[in-house]
Amino acid sequence: MAKGSPRNPRRTDGLSRELIVQAATDLLDGGGESALTLRALTARLSTGYGAIYHHVADKSDLLAAATDDIIGRVLADVVIDTDPREALRGVALGLFDAIDAHPWVGAELSRQPWRPALLDFYESIGRLLDALAVPERARFDAAGALVNYVLGVAVQNAANTRRRAGTDRGAFLDTVAEQWAQVDPGQYPFVHEAATRLREHDDREQFLAGVDIFLAGIATLR
Repeated sequence: MAKGSPRNPRRTDGLSRELIVQAATDLLDGGGESALTLRALTARLSTGYGAIYHHVADKSDLLAAATDDIIGRVLADVVIDTDPREALRGVALGLFDAIDAHPWVGAELSRQPWRPALLDFYESIGRLLDALAVPERARFDAAGALVNYVLGVAVQNAANTRRRAGTDRGAFLDTVAEQWAQVDPGQYPFVHEAATRLREHDDREQFLAGVDIFLAGIATLR
């Protein structure tokens, strides 16, 4: 009688970097960065460590490659040759949605701002600002402001979602709104008034409203 549990059969087809990156993405989406280990990856791919190391250097390299893949898909979906305002909104919203779906992407972009994915995103923003006739003297500041807004809001939204894991968003906002409604309207008139809107607001729509405010602002730079 054979002793011990049988090992998982090794895969017989070729293993590519693309397959490894996709498997890593699945692990990251399922359990965050802590879930991405070489042991978990070899088990998912039914392969050995050597086959993984043939394509990636280490976990850091794999995490970076997965991030580049996600952002690359966002940029590939945006038609740059259309109206630059709509293209810019599409790029911004695409990154917001990508980080919402893959929260680990935001953290990786923050750690390595020189990654090709972020450079491609920054380059796309710069070209669209040029198409919108933003003067060269103002383009650097305008691009930085928008990139920081997009990344900041997207990462914060993803962090809020993780913190509220297992908690209904509507119930959470109701609790916050109730607290806001109880503040002194004489001292906090805006907060008191905003309590009702807080219950109803949509994070994605509010994010796009911020992008539109930015676009309205850069129109004055021409």
